Amino acid sequence: MPPAAETSVISHYGTPGLVERVIRAVDEACGAGPIDPKALSAIDEFHVGGRAATAYVIATLGLTPDMAVLDIGCGLGGVARYLAKACGCRVAGIDLTPEYIEIARALNERTGLADRMEMVTGSALDLPWPDRHFDAAVTFHVAMNIEDRDRMYAEAYRVLKPGGVLAVYDITKGPTEGLRYPVPWAETAATSFLVTPTETRRLVEAAGFQIVTEEDRRAVAMEHHRSRVAALSTAGPPVLGMHLLQGTTMKQKSQNMIAMLEGGQITITLLVGRRV
Repeated sequence: MPPAAETSVISHYGTPGLVERVIRAVDEACGAGPIDPKALSAIDEFHVGGRAATAYVIATLGLTPDMAVLDIGCGLGGVARYLAKACGCRVAGIDLTPEYIEIARALNERTGLADRMEMVTGSALDLPWPDRHFDAAVTFHVAMNIEDRDRMYAEAYRVLKPGGVLAVYDITKGPTEGLRYPVPWAETAATSFLVTPTETRRLVEAAGFQIVTEEDRRAVAMEHHRSRVAALSTAGPPVLGMHLLQGTTMKQKSQNMIAMLEGGQITITLLVGRRV
């Protein structure tokens, strides 16, 4: 059995009936035939900035089609499919939530990308791949739910080849104290483990990485969440959207995110480290 914290995280994301709701919405929005991965971006890129952020972060890595890439905490597989489609890479994804992996596999089939993708249910703290297996790894909005970050980054380092790169795109703790709940990654503080950008850098470096890129993406994050809340206020949720994953409290979660970004309680950090 997973540790208690991991069980709580699985329960937060894997809500009852999730697989059926998402597949039904995909069919309604996209039809029953093959799907362009871009048509899924409203739901399958569960991080601040959505597809635009995915493209921005991936562009910093210098990937080529011959590379093997790992997505740690892959969710429904949006970033992984971007890597497979836009970059031509061979991609593996791992996520704690079985429902997410079931949906990811179904969407990989529908987008015609399943032959270059491997999706696994499992923990970022115990990656089921051998040493020096991947050319690159990415993790989008995952570490907020992980207390043992030392082990997470050590595992990422272990499975990367020498010279391989790790992109960390995460919500981090800002200079102002106090957090509001619920938020997209947690209903309460029990499964929320934010650290500062400085601490994130220290942890990544302690795992053996040399930092090659470091950015604060707070301004972009604020604009993204303001736009999303405004759209919900005027038009309501679309057929395919994050409300399928976040439920009836999605608007409150976004409002809390905006308030904390504006108040300095949280920020968005991008780090790219190279295994030396």
